[in-house]
Amino acid sequence: MSRITDFPGSQQTSSESAPSLPCWFGEVILIAHVLKRQSVLSSIEERVRLARRRFGDYEVIDFVAVLLGYAGSFERTLETFYERLQPFAKAFMALFGRDREPSRSTLSRFLAALDQPPVEALRALFFEDLVARPLEKKEQAGGLWDRRGTRYVVFDIDGTRQAARQRALPCTSDLPAAARRLQEVCAPGYTGRKRGEVVRTRTAILQAHTHQWLGTFSGSLGAGNGEDLGELRQAVKAISTYVKAQSVPLSQALMRLDGQYGNGAIVADLAGLASIMRGKDYDLLNLPEVQARLAQRSSQQTTHPETGTCRSLFDCPDLQLTPAGPRARVIVATHPATETGAKVGTTRGEVVYELFYTALPGEALTPADVVALYLHPGAFETVLCDEDQEQEPDR
Repeated sequence: MSRITDFPGSQQTSSESAPSLPCWFGEVILIAHVLKRQSVLSSIEERVRLARRRFGDYEVIDFVAVLLGYAGSFERTLETFYERLQPFAKAFMALFGRDREPSRSTLSRFLAALDQPPVEALRALFFEDLVARPLEKKEQAGGLWDRRGTRYVVFDIDGTRQAARQRALPCTSDLPAAARRLQEVCAPGYTGRKRGEVVRTRTAILQAHTHQWLGTFSGSLGAGNGEDLGELRQAVKAISTYVKAQSVPLSQALMRLDGQYGNGAIVADLAGLASIMRGKDYDLLNLPEVQARLAQRSSQQTTHPETGTCRSLFDCPDLQLTPAGPRARVIVATHPATETGAKVGTTRGEVVYELFYTALPGEALTPADVVALYLHPGAFETVLCDEDQEQEPDR
């Protein structure tokens, strides 16, 4: 049996405060180093302008530095971020070539005065930096090849919705009108399965193969149900600029959209572009040609590897979506209804129906290919979850 001998040691304590470095400080150091090396910080100082009094000696770059640190810290509120940063504020600002940190009140005045032109200028600056420095110099940065051998670059476009909760406030004639903290960015709207009284929408674009963020669009129109059609046009413009910089034909940019965009008007706006989306115009099921197709044998069957749901797929290669609207390829997916009810699709009798729209012909992708491509977005949902936490209205 071995015996542990006594080891002499000493401990020293001090009454002086020695705060520990925040766990996220190292990531901020890397971000600041890259932005400085790529001349992004100097470009922000030169190109992003906001004319406003009562900012003291501060410039836009000072507030951008604080917001970049806050976004990377994942601290719950700006108050906790400032508390953690306070012992290291001078070193933090030095990373961005600045010597003073804006106070919380000064930052609040800056955000209250911020309008859309500086935001668009900052967005354009980061996007130009994105397309100017491709991740791959000698090899292609991934892609999707259809059954004809054509390569596509897949872009995920998702309209996310954040719900915020509000306490009930008394509303009587002797009290002033209630002033809500989120009234400028949120409004009543469709909350879906999210708990809350007001919502804010935004559109996010991700290149599926390299996980490059091409942009998020919300602006002043993001309150409530938002302006999804306008944001989609901005997304298409960003994708067009990206593929042009990558020397990829626009016809080989494949957009994968969620069900928020699944109607005939959206399909008309995407005319000439490759796209896959979930449809929500379930009145199409009443069309005689759709009913005749459902009465025939299914084109294919597919089984989801995780849920085990077996879908029968009916391919309608050329269906008119609206009386005066566009024509598109529509795939109707059916599977038996369960006792719990279907969260997606419409239930008629004992069958659940789902719709999928695509601009790609059957020679390029089979019905099973289309459904699998939509239902298996890779790590996009995980990325969106992280982004939703960062973009939470309470932050």
